[in-house]
Amino acid sequence: MALTQSTPAAAQRASVEARAGVRLWLIAVAGLIFLMVLVGGATRLTESGLSITQWKPVTGVLPPLSGVEWQAEFDRYKQIPQFAKLNPDMTLDGFRTTFYWEWSHRLLARVVGAAFILPGLWFWRSGLFKGALGRQVAVATGLLALEPIVGWWMVTSGLSERTEVAQERLALHLMIAAATFGVLIYAAAGLSERPRSGTAPRGFAISALLFATLVYCQLGLGALVAGLRAGLIYNTWPLMGSTWVPGEAFEPSWRQAMLNGPATAQFDHRTLAYVVVAFGLLQAIAALRAAPGSPLASRCLVLAAAGMLQAALGVATLISFVPVPLALAHQALALALFGLAVVHLRATEMEQSA
Repeated sequence: MALTQSTPAAAQRASVEARAGVRLWLIAVAGLIFLMVLVGGATRLTESGLSITQWKPVTGVLPPLSGVEWQAEFDRYKQIPQFAKLNPDMTLDGFRTTFYWEWSHRLLARVVGAAFILPGLWFWRSGLFKGALGRQVAVATGLLALEPIVGWWMVTSGLSERTEVAQERLALHLMIAAATFGVLIYAAAGLSERPRSGTAPRGFAISALLFATLVYCQLGLGALVAGLRAGLIYNTWPLMGSTWVPGEAFEPSWRQAMLNGPATAQFDHRTLAYVVVAFGLLQAIAALRAAPGSPLASRCLVLAAAGMLQAALGVATLISFVPVPLALAHQALALALFGLAVVHLRATEMEQSA
């Protein structure tokens, strides 16, 4: 009789442990993606992204191991416009530095793939990917498969005519990485053992979704700013030069300027930053009024504070002419804010009143 009674309890403990294992795996892969995005940002800021001109998914794991191999890589780099127009005086030692940034970024991408696929296959064979979790993992799998393809498509845009990668491809590359990060965080938050307390009043799940969407769009606009080097113009705040809207914004047409105009990219990025901060503050005020002292209110306060800090860091980065450490901190906090927004979204859905 005792054995019979203990069997369901043992099965429940095993289920809880399995869920905890999956949750830890999802968070770990999301953390690796976070690191990969930061290394990618450093690669872009140091103009290192075109130092490797070939895509070698297998043999590219190892960097050049001899002087002959290093010289061969350098000679291939000399054949692209970036060398001739921007770095004609680059030495082999200087090339090694840029090469290692891009190589580290690609190596991290391979580590992310291995960390996702190998444990993921084991969890799948164990029957742990069912229902919503299975669908979420499937979406993450598709995004991860697409990311290196888009990454190489991005690199090819700078190998023949341009001295840098196309900004719209850079933005797409970042947004796929951020989407993968968000899906993993969302899935991990959904495995929380916290009860659905029903403390979140109606409407807050929609508010949380809107906030996460705004932050995600802001990530894309930030990538356009980086790709167009738009942070190196109008290094004043709150005005852009002497006006709120620079005269060259949205010229020659708004459609062309949205993706190709540095002034427009910076204006859009600034404007959406104000929207994110205002929305975060309004969401926090509404949560404090509707559910004071609740987890919902606490999360909204954290998001509002993080949003204001992110905006302040963006201003500091701009007016100091985009130093690499500040720019990387700005990017890191942006992705962290998106992760917090996704956690807030999932938690609010689980707490939503019936």
